[in-house]
Amino acid sequence: MGEDRVVNGVNTTELKKSIAQFQQDAGLAKFKFRVRNRWLGGGHSRTTIKEFHGAGQEHRTESEGHVIDADEPEILLGKDAGANPVEHLLNALVTCLTGAMAYHAAARGIVIEELESEVEGDIDLRGFLGLTDEVRNGYQNIRITFKVKSEGTEEKLRECAFFSPVFDTVTNGTKVAVKIEKK
Repeated sequence: MGEDRVVNGVNTTELKKSIAQFQQDAGLAKFKFRVRNRWLGGGHSRTTIKEFHGAGQEHRTESEGHVIDADEPEILLGKDAGANPVEHLLNALVTCLTGAMAYHAAARGIVIEELESEVEGDIDLRGFLGLTDEVRNGYQNIRITFKVKSEGTEEKLRECAFFSPVFDTVTNGTKVAVKIEKK
């Protein structure tokens, strides 16, 4: 057996094995991620992430799970007990783009020595507050700047990043079903 090859912190030997399994059995590539959220008052809520389904089976974290708090800053009447939801969205977007770039570059043999980014989004709260129909409730624009030290071209790195599932969700939209059940 040969030694595993690691590029960008990604075990590309195992990655190629996983890709081959997903190609052979498309059902293994279907994942379902789940989170549970509990409101704590005002804009503060807590999300726990413990389990997901993927590669044909259930997976659970060995710990109590990953806990993420969300709140609003004081200027928006919160207690600043966590990043607010639109900041979490920016984080989800940029971390997914970063991971996609690192993994897909690794699979292509493109070494990344350094990778960092800055993200900002423009939102007009008049939409959220229902003050006007002329402004959407969410971000109007999001800008991401990556600074990458790599042998890969900007075009190839961008191509790698655009495999991001969160980028796809944000830029193409996804149907979201919301159901309210009374306790």
